Amino acid sequence: MNNRSRRDVRRPRSRSNQGRALIGQEYEVQVGPVAHGGHCVARHEGRVLFVRHALPGEIVIARVTDGGEKSRFLRADAVRVVEASAERVDDGCRFAGPNRCGGCDWQHTSAAYQRELKTSVVREQLQRLAGIDWHGEVQPVPGDDDGAGWRTRVEFTISGSGRLGLRGHRSHDVVKVDDCRIAHPLIGQVGLYTERFKPELSGLDVAVTSESEVVAVELPLDRDDEIPAVAEFVEAGGREHEFEVSARGFWQVHPGAARTFVEHLLARLQPSSGEKVLDLYCGVGLFSAFLADVVGAENVIGIEGVEEAVEQAQQNVPGATFIAGDVLEQLQHLESKTDLVVLDPPRSGAGREVIEAIAERAPRAIAYVACDPAALARDLAYAAQVGYEPVSIEAFDAFPMTHHVECIAMLTPTA
Repeated sequence: MNNRSRRDVRRPRSRSNQGRALIGQEYEVQVGPVAHGGHCVARHEGRVLFVRHALPGEIVIARVTDGGEKSRFLRADAVRVVEASAERVDDGCRFAGPNRCGGCDWQHTSAAYQRELKTSVVREQLQRLAGIDWHGEVQPVPGDDDGAGWRTRVEFTISGSGRLGLRGHRSHDVVKVDDCRIAHPLIGQVGLYTERFKPELSGLDVAVTSESEVVAVELPLDRDDEIPAVAEFVEAGGREHEFEVSARGFWQVHPGAARTFVEHLLARLQPSSGEKVLDLYCGVGLFSAFLADVVGAENVIGIEGVEEAVEQAQQNVPGATFIAGDVLEQLQHLESKTDLVVLDPPRSGAGREVIEAIAERAPRAIAYVACDPAALARDLAYAAQVGYEPVSIEAFDAFPMTHHVECIAMLTPTA
């Protein structure tokens, strides 16, 4: 093995109760099943290692990146493959790998096999945390090139030489890049990878719109800096809507995600004219707009914590009501009855209290859009306790090459 550079050995965050640090130690291990978070499980002398850059069934040399003698588990990178899986590929991103860019988890295998791995993760999380036996599969989302070229929003860092860079995994290290395999190709075509930026910049937030406009916001922002808004167009269910959204605001980053999710949600919810709809964590009103086409805008109420997004939602869906504030707090001030609920919470999930507040309104159906299967599973367990169960759960590969996966669960009353 080559001698480790100083950069290879990462400083631990806190070692007060982990004993002697094992960072930099190398072990030959048999790689076990995939786990939630972009790594696989291995064991060495009874201790669990969460190993990145490996695949199930491989034998690898794993170098510890976090943990000590008393740690419950260790984090590690596969720095050498002794016996490779048949699913391993050699034509992945040249910036991926140990001590390199941390943006992707699965560049060392195909997009198809990644979906198999993600399917295993979703099944395990649903069974372990919610007692649900899920037999579905993670589906591809139209609009990427076999897992590449899909990311329409990327926040780059700026390297010391003024070039674009990306952060290392669990690190502040900057990896200078002159390409990004998952980023939209227009980012390179407009010359951003070759441009030299001012050294005082910390980053560049880049958005590629549905109309192929490239908008770049220099970071950091001063208090008085105005963030540009961009236009996004979504055609779904035979209708098209235009959405104004901040260039740094939340929007589905996969070009096919918005349409896919809207059409799936409409097909499952089957909204009817006049039904009352609550759109929780509504963002700039993506789901609200298409639901308003059916139920009537006056029957749609959206709640969102980001005030700028609420202002844009009001423009995007005229006639609907949008409220800025904490979802749980605002639910306490609304009428108790509703017919349909759309729930699209942050990665941490909605939580028990929000689930209970929704159930008190006795909706006939709830659409839960989740970007983390563990959070979804926890919330589905809470829902079961208040009389709601999933009638369908579907999963979508809206973030190829990463461990992230989007799920949509449809819940109805059990009685």
